[in-house]
Amino acid sequence: MDRYTRDGLVFDVRDGGPSGGEPVVLLHGFPQDSAAWTAVAGDLHGAGLRTLAPDQRGYSPGARPTGRSAYRLRELTDDVLALLDAAELGSAHVVGHDWGGLVAWALGARHPERVRTLTSLSVPHPAAMARAMVTSDQALRSYYIALFQLPVLPERLLLAGDGAALRRLLETSGLPPEQAGHYARRMQEPGALSAALAWYRALPLDARDPVGRVRVPTLHLWSTRDAALGRAATEQTRRFVDAPYRLEVLEGLTHFIPELAPARTAELVTEHVRAHR
Repeated sequence: MDRYTRDGLVFDVRDGGPSGGEPVVLLHGFPQDSAAWTAVAGDLHGAGLRTLAPDQRGYSPGARPTGRSAYRLRELTDDVLALLDAAELGSAHVVGHDWGGLVAWALGARHPERVRTLTSLSVPHPAAMARAMVTSDQALRSYYIALFQLPVLPERLLLAGDGAALRRLLETSGLPPEQAGHYARRMQEPGALSAALAWYRALPLDARDPVGRVRVPTLHLWSTRDAALGRAATEQTRRFVDAPYRLEVLEGLTHFIPELAPARTAELVTEHVRAHR
């Protein structure tokens, strides 16, 4: 399967590994795409696991609706449910990084029957994040979320110099030039960056629809040099998981865990899957 559809939208997806292996859904963040998981997926395939890595809403060229309401969290989670249905899977192990981690948290809270295990890279449980915003330096770390609410200006700033500004920002965040260049080029596609930013712009619409407690086995990975996400919310996250929970702290890594530590990520995900098969 290299594509699936939902409500007229067409999503690209990388389906790899043994067809009969335990299924693992890999959800990327901003401004990545499914290529973020290439190295991780290769190791998971070697461990006998099947992976499904979609280019999510706004990132697949055939799935870029306009308007921020199209990017509310329930739409994003329903996209993943549609992927499971298209793959004829009742449930799967769900792994998400950055925004993909938030989608994973929402799936684990709202659709636990479809989630065998949950793994969130970088992003803490949303309720822990909300508390950290008023009890730590997290609000300062998250200044860019307010900037992204502005119309037009973020697109102009990030795509300045034919995407050079975004590419430099990603390289400064620790990504190798080749991967930073790939993501910057993807964001230059017609409507791509505005669609990716719509995930942030839809956040105020989700304020009255909080993500609840999670009741599936959960693994949380956090890296000590993540400039966007501090330790406070990570330390609070276990309070919102009513199931086996494990925190792994990756020393010395910046935000982009899947690209910078693929072997360790795959090792931890494989252990988590096997422990709760």
